[in-house]
Amino acid sequence: MTKRSDSLPTTPTVQVIERMFNLLEVLASREEPVSLKEISEKTGLHPSTAHRILNDLTIGRFVDRPEAGSYRLGMRLLELGNLVKARLSVRDAALSPMRELHKLIQQPVNLSVRQGDEIVYVERAYSERSGMQVVRAIGGRAPLHLTSVGKLFLAADEPQRVRAYATRTGLAGNTRNSLTQLTTLERELQQCRQAGLARDNEELELGVRCMAAGIYDDQCKLVAGLSISAPADRIDESWVPKLRTTAAEISIALGCPRGFAAQPAAPR
Repeated sequence: MTKRSDSLPTTPTVQVIERMFNLLEVLASREEPVSLKEISEKTGLHPSTAHRILNDLTIGRFVDRPEAGSYRLGMRLLELGNLVKARLSVRDAALSPMRELHKLIQQPVNLSVRQGDEIVYVERAYSERSGMQVVRAIGGRAPLHLTSVGKLFLAADEPQRVRAYATRTGLAGNTRNSLTQLTTLERELQQCRQAGLARDNEELELGVRCMAAGIYDDQCKLVAGLSISAPADRIDESWVPKLRTTAAEISIALGCPRGFAAQPAAPR
């Protein structure tokens, strides 16, 4: 059995994280709830130390306490795991269709997901031989209201959630074209819902315009956005049907019903 170690008044952060992982590993090894005594014995932590950390994890829903003195893994871990799984499966399903779309239009194609109040670029298809292009870095972030994909996610939100977003962020702008007033943004989002397509008209970066279509999972939930970025004077409306078709193809690969994936606008 591992030797117990009582916590000091001031515990280094790295040590706290290590202890937290050890606690989660013990809980993951058992299907049924585990008693504090057994957790303490298996981790080598003093019961008071284990109890304190488990209490913090319970507050964050990483751990459940079905009854006093026993613990099991919480639903928050499942939620986070499903997010990771969804992003990985979206990327896998999207990569080949993205490359085909890029071959057709010779402009960068981006795959983005929502993370809080921002979108994150998780994949791209582009060619260094295609001349002047607008290439978004994988891992790059941008505010929802300044991007075409971000507008798709806001358009899928209830009105009160959009207002809450506006309050949190202040709708800060990047360029003179940025939508920094809630009423203007709400009108734009209504157009997105009607068209099933969103646009960025030099709102994130002057000289760059984008168009985006949504990608939906087997529950018909918006999980990502597919966008085309191009110099403002090169954007071509003939790309719209190609973008829609590609986004629908990816959605169908994720289990979205064909009829839902192919329609211009997803129902609220």
